[in-house]
Amino acid sequence: MSPGTHFFMSWIIAAKTTDNSRDCGLVTLAGVLPDLDGLGIIPDAINRALGHRETVYYEHYHHFLLHGLFGGVLIAVLMACFSQHRWRVLLLAFLVFHLHLLCDIVGSRGPDPDDLWPIFYDGPFNKNWMWLWKGQWRLDSWFNEILSVVLLVWALRISVRQGWSFITMLNRRWDEKFVAVLRQWSAAWKARRA
Repeated sequence: MSPGTHFFMSWIIAAKTTDNSRDCGLVTLAGVLPDLDGLGIIPDAINRALGHRETVYYEHYHHFLLHGLFGGVLIAVLMACFSQHRWRVLLLAFLVFHLHLLCDIVGSRGPDPDDLWPIFYDGPFNKNWMWLWKGQWRLDSWFNEILSVVLLVWALRISVRQGWSFITMLNRRWDEKFVAVLRQWSAAWKARRA
């Protein structure tokens, strides 16, 4: 699934299971960080655009470097090191990491039905143990798009109730303004329905 879908899914879980914005942000990051192994797409695109020798970093390393047990442990431990409640964040980070893998197995296929993206759980050490589901739906499928919108709406509703949102990961002042606007919209919506 797309990084945005992973982000909102992880943030919702984190918002419901942590008691401060710092730990919430760290758990959210744990659900998105596995996709760092996909950054090879940048030099691939630059080389292609400049007419240099074509590289395939994305194809070789995405779902291999950080989408396995090693990546899960590394990310969970790293997030726990910066958290207020280390054991809770460690466990939640490991959970959302595996939710990321599950979502990728279910909905990350390319445009061709044979363009399946496996997960190499013992990567980056070898490619012997591979998770693959042949029923994978396309990354740009209508279901993935609807799921992303539903998760965004759910995250916005949580933000109105709890008084802080996913924007707090960027800037607390922006988040205060964002939540204030959301609360105004929510109050106007409720007034119209009454």
